[in-house]
Amino acid sequence: MVDFDEMVINAVEKVIPSVVNISEVKLMKDAYLHVHPVPGVGSGFIITKDGFILTNAHVVLGSQEIKVALEDGRIFPGEIRGIDAIKDLAVIKIKESDLPVPKMAKDNDLKIGQMAIAIGSPLGLVGGPTVTAGVISALNRSIQTEATFMEGLIQTDAAINPGNSGGPLINSKGMVIGMNSAVIPFAQGIGFAIPIQPAVEIADQLIKHGEIVRPWISINAVDVNPKLVAYYNLPTTKGVVVTDVVKGSEADKSGIEVADILIRMDETEINNVRDLIKVLSKHKVGDKVTMEFFRGHEKVKLKTVLEKAPSLQR
Repeated sequence: MVDFDEMVINAVEKVIPSVVNISEVKLMKDAYLHVHPVPGVGSGFIITKDGFILTNAHVVLGSQEIKVALEDGRIFPGEIRGIDAIKDLAVIKIKESDLPVPKMAKDNDLKIGQMAIAIGSPLGLVGGPTVTAGVISALNRSIQTEATFMEGLIQTDAAINPGNSGGPLINSKGMVIGMNSAVIPFAQGIGFAIPIQPAVEIADQLIKHGEIVRPWISINAVDVNPKLVAYYNLPTTKGVVVTDVVKGSEADKSGIEVADILIRMDETEINNVRDLIKVLSKHKVGDKVTMEFFRGHEKVKLKTVLEKAPSLQR
């Protein structure tokens, strides 16, 4: 029977050659609005032999210069192929071939309590990738970050330190099961990873098209909240209030108006923007949907066609 040390060592040795360190420079403004170059660091891992690398969007978003260091010491300039800020994923490209690619788990049939090993380049320390081991603490977690809402995440107690973002989370067989993605500041032993299969599917789209095509209603909206209810005497404590409708869009043509309160899409109740995002994620561009709104204190039903969501800027 293989002991714990040997199991971890064998698993890590299969993946470490594909783990990269990503250093980048972003232009940041200080308190006096002066612009300064600020270096940063993160992790990633190779997903194709010809140089495509998967990492987190927040690692490279806004970068002016990217350098990718391989485990063998070689350094290459990196170019952003595509970014999906909603899922916090990005693909960068280096000009090299015959690179090592780790095996990806074919499904996400994960179990709470199974081994989880995080690999990355925390703090950009000299000496190559860092390894931490733990277990899968929970599945299908949802978290709100500063930039987006993320769901379906793997929660692990394997330490994910600053700089680990974008590195692989692997199982005891040395197969990638997720990508280290987020840490709750000041929390003890709580880290998150994006399951590998949805991450790879998004990466494939970014490689082929440079962007992710998602459906959109062509409106901006905010959650109904107690202050809005009290101030405007709203007829509901749930739903999303339309704050803007794109002129000339399908939403505009269908009759949606500012101040309408969306409470249902097709057969699904919409309690907040999070619910709306979940429903939209199950649709495609061009789908027809039926929506129910409060307009004043009366309910109205409207039909519209989902359009392509605008691309987020790099």
